[in-house]
Amino acid sequence: MKSVILCADDYALNESVSRGIVALVEAGRLSATSVMTLSPRWAMDAAVLAPWRGRIDVGLHLDWTSEFALAAGHGAPLGALMRRSYWPGLAPAQVRTEVQRQLDRFEQHWGAPPDHVDGHQHVQQFPGLRQAVVDILAQRYPSGPRPYLRISRPVAWQGGLKGRVIAGMGASALQRLARSRGLAVAPFLSGIDEFQSDVAGYAQSMSRWLAEAPDACLIMCHPALAAEPSDEIGPARLREWTYLSSPAFVAALQQAQVQLARGQTLFAPTP
Repeated sequence: MKSVILCADDYALNESVSRGIVALVEAGRLSATSVMTLSPRWAMDAAVLAPWRGRIDVGLHLDWTSEFALAAGHGAPLGALMRRSYWPGLAPAQVRTEVQRQLDRFEQHWGAPPDHVDGHQHVQQFPGLRQAVVDILAQRYPSGPRPYLRISRPVAWQGGLKGRVIAGMGASALQRLARSRGLAVAPFLSGIDEFQSDVAGYAQSMSRWLAEAPDACLIMCHPALAAEPSDEIGPARLREWTYLSSPAFVAALQQAQVQLARGQTLFAPTP
């Protein structure tokens, strides 16, 4: 058996996403979730997730591109942020302030540090963000269980051009920085999707991702209990939830000889 982290992104984005993730956690179909702490739902949704504290990884989904980030004043559409991160660059003081603010909001309602840190649309590894993220995590959590970082490096050329662009925004650079400060990393990412397939197509993709995943790989997913009209990938979220909640997903795990595991267990320091 190989151990894989299955992480549902975007917790607290909306009611359907949060309810869908909690239902999958209850069924034992996830081992991690990542939280959008700028969402006004985070306070109430933290309480709903609390019974599973310590049984799954609950981490910060660092946000620079959502409607919440735009409303907060620091956000930008993804393309604009990608360009700005290279030139003229992001303001270091603002970046540090915002990373700290999102960590504060996480801890305020969860009552503990995040188990991991990643980024909405992979912003955690963008130029101008990755150095601040690593420095703040190393300083803020000098000992004890520390958050591990998601490295958005696709497995086996998965994701085509989209996967290469994601990795090119700083996967190797973030991994070097994290390891230089003693932070653990989840070094490989799977689950990159165009959100266009039906349930059968998603099932085929998941079977391939499970088969190709190296040990300790992180597979991201984006499930929801319903397709919210305001969510551009709402129908895909519902299709993912439909498959992940089905017996077919359990069979796929068995076929691939995969067990779902927490990163906090996989990346714990050796005594």
